[in-house]
Amino acid sequence: MARMRGPRFKKCRRLGLNVCGHPNAMRREGSGQARASRKLSSYGTQLLEKQRLKAYYEVMEKQFRRYVQAAIKDQEMTGSALVNRLECRLDNLVYRLNFANSIRQARQMVVHGHILVNGKKIDIPSYAVSVGEVLSLKEKSRNNQMFKDNFLNNGIALPPYLSKNEANFSGVLERLPKREEIPIYIDDHLVVEFYSKTI
Repeated sequence: MARMRGPRFKKCRRLGLNVCGHPNAMRREGSGQARASRKLSSYGTQLLEKQRLKAYYEVMEKQFRRYVQAAIKDQEMTGSALVNRLECRLDNLVYRLNFANSIRQARQMVVHGHILVNGKKIDIPSYAVSVGEVLSLKEKSRNNQMFKDNFLNNGIALPPYLSKNEANFSGVLERLPKREEIPIYIDDHLVVEFYSKTI
């Protein structure tokens, strides 16, 4: 399985945005100020937004392009449809529900079989979670102190489209998210414009 590797904080500084969610990611942001102040062309701006969105969800180019193609076929606004599809990935919802403290850790949990969907093991990080499906931590994995601390002691508020049951170590996608509820800060229409000439 292809994965994004490399230093996360360096990537955040290069993109000018904290895409990994770590509180210390942008601590040395000033060191790249000269590059950040450079004026970008229209193409450069679109490319930057595409790179930021890919980095948020840690999706490789080939798979990301498939998400864009599927979003273009949707009837709703394409940028919102694209973000919606990415947001409903299994690895991302595992992260949003605080089973993991990063998207990388969430992906590892899924691949290693720690996460159940409606009681069945799903080890595909890109699995598209449907409304009403229950994500839960496998019984044996509930004894792992790190997983317990992530889920029970993480003070990060849940997005309104998710609910969680601490007693059962589970969470539910209650409804599809609205674009303004998804905590990522990019101009998604620029991403669609970037691909519009090649798809």
